[in-house]
Amino acid sequence: MTADQITSVAGRSGATTSGERARAVRQPRTTATGRRHRAFYMFTSPWIVGFLLLTVVPMAYALWLSFTTFDGISPHWRYVGLGNYRELFSDSVTWAALGRTGLFAVTSVPLSIAAGLGLAVLVNRPLKVRGLFRTLLYLPAVVPPVGAGIAFKQLFDQNSGAANGVLNVFGVNALGWLADPYARYVLLMSVLWTAGNIMIISLAGLQDVPRELHEAARIDGASAWRTFRSITVPLLSPVLLFQTVTGVIASVQTIMPLLLAPDGTTGGVTAIPQSNYLYMMHVFAEYFALGRYGYASALLWVLFVLILVVTGLIFRFTSGVVFYNVDPEANK
Repeated sequence: MTADQITSVAGRSGATTSGERARAVRQPRTTATGRRHRAFYMFTSPWIVGFLLLTVVPMAYALWLSFTTFDGISPHWRYVGLGNYRELFSDSVTWAALGRTGLFAVTSVPLSIAAGLGLAVLVNRPLKVRGLFRTLLYLPAVVPPVGAGIAFKQLFDQNSGAANGVLNVFGVNALGWLADPYARYVLLMSVLWTAGNIMIISLAGLQDVPRELHEAARIDGASAWRTFRSITVPLLSPVLLFQTVTGVIASVQTIMPLLLAPDGTTGGVTAIPQSNYLYMMHVFAEYFALGRYGYASALLWVLFVLILVVTGLIFRFTSGVVFYNVDPEANK
């Protein structure tokens, strides 16, 4: 064997040895990575299965229903294509309900965020009993919506409600709080009543604001309002953005008008005051009062698309005013 052949064989042997050593080194890492992947999918599988069965499948079924005249009972139904959507866009009742829903969202979301932020600033002060205040202000947020609706209905009942009882003390005649034009104000109060939920989130954001910035502003002679407006609010902008998006989504899905129906029954859709006949009330009426499952499914899918569009617009127009402590693009 020549010297060149010996060198070649040695080189291949060395390469093989180094390759086997590299594979031996990589093998434990690959096994560890595989275990982490398996653990990840094992722990997330309940959510994934639930999301597929309870969200994706119902949404797909509702999408299919939106192209039919199915009424939920009769086997005699037909495929109508985009007929439900054409009827939807030409229905004045639908547009009126959508307009009232938009007005309700534009009114209730800013007011609830402002109320929650104000309460958070209040209970963030060094008070001796601030723990008690936080508990009392947060309690309404944990009351179930059904219980809250019944409580508000009894509170504002025209004949025996406490609200009219207070008015009678001052010589004011009883008002029909659950009828137009006052029903919208009762609905708004029922939303503001649960501002404790927003308070807790805002309080967590306030406690994350560096104290050094407030101290520097105070040394520079800035007033409390100027410090709040120029330092606190910009640093809370991600929290406020989150509350805005979730508030808009929740406001268009509210069921409180149904619980406040004056006739005392959840099926009394027609008894809901006109000012509180929101989009979801219209969907409820089409589903359960009229049995038009196909048309109601089309209403829900249009609402879903509108929520996506509105959420995208909110992110688009707030991208320049939301301050992040960490650049969201840094981890990409």
